[in-house]
Amino acid sequence: MIGSNELKPGVFFIYEDQPYQVLETHHLKMQQRRPVVQTKMKNVLNGKLYERNFAQSDLFELADIERQNVKFLYAHTRLPAGRQDEYWFSEENSPAKRFQLSEAVIGDSVKFLKPNTICQALLFNGLVINIELPVKMEFRVVEAPPAIRGDTAQGGVKQVKLENGAQINVPLFINQDDTIRINTESGEYVERVSKS
Repeated sequence: MIGSNELKPGVFFIYEDQPYQVLETHHLKMQQRRPVVQTKMKNVLNGKLYERNFAQSDLFELADIERQNVKFLYAHTRLPAGRQDEYWFSEENSPAKRFQLSEAVIGDSVKFLKPNTICQALLFNGLVINIELPVKMEFRVVEAPPAIRGDTAQGGVKQVKLENGAQINVPLFINQDDTIRINTESGEYVERVSKS
């Protein structure tokens, strides 16, 4: 069991018989009231976000989450109206053992998925409930506007398109066909790996 003060980003816990992952917490101390822990959390079974306030005396059971290496295979993103996009994975060394997750469950990580990426599947009671990408991944820049002479002194940024279609802000010196490293948790540029 853990107390509400131990709910930190990334922690998996059971609330109302469902597994949740903590996304953000804030400790609020109000005059003449007991302190509360304001929590933003995600239901890992359906991907829905919730905000709840917990008293410091509240106790929770940790969710028993297992991890297993899996490989991202491909995405079906142009499905008929009413159906969610599907992202297909397989066990790392067994391509026949496949499963799919929806964008609602995976969340913002979908923009950094690329075929053959090895990531971690999160399992709860033997079922895959979500995936975690490597913290840092490399991508090739496929579209980059040219830097305008003289505007590099300010350390400005420009938006580029990556090989998987994601768009992110990078320093002005990044060009088309450069390979860059991205932090998949923050969605931010880390460094240039190789020049075009």
